Amino acid sequence: MPTLATDLDSLTRFGRALADPIRCRLLLALREAPAYPADLADVLGISRTRLSNHLACLRDCGLVVAVPEGRRARYELADRRLGRALDELCTAGLVIAADRSCVDAEEKDCC
Repeated sequence: MPTLATDLDSLTRFGRALADPIRCRLLLALREAPAYPADLADVLGISRTRLSNHLACLRDCGLVVAVPEGRRARYELADRRLGRALDELCTAGLVIAADRSCVDAEEKDCC
């Protein structure tokens, strides 16, 4: 049964999701509109298996939800505010100066 996350927990989950380039691209795609996994895999240029793993992670983090539609499931952001937060991060002219070693490090952890 899902539980409500604390503010810190929510930010940590959101940050981990954004730390992975594929999950970040997936959230950005879902920010535009809900979509089916096959379509998302095509848009992102990755296998359906790989996409499924990332969707499971985002679902477990509480960031996306699967909406059943017959035999298929459509994915969308769990909360409209996530889309607005992504909009703010992308359109605010945000500039971050980061140490190259931080930029090159890849976290393999899931949310």
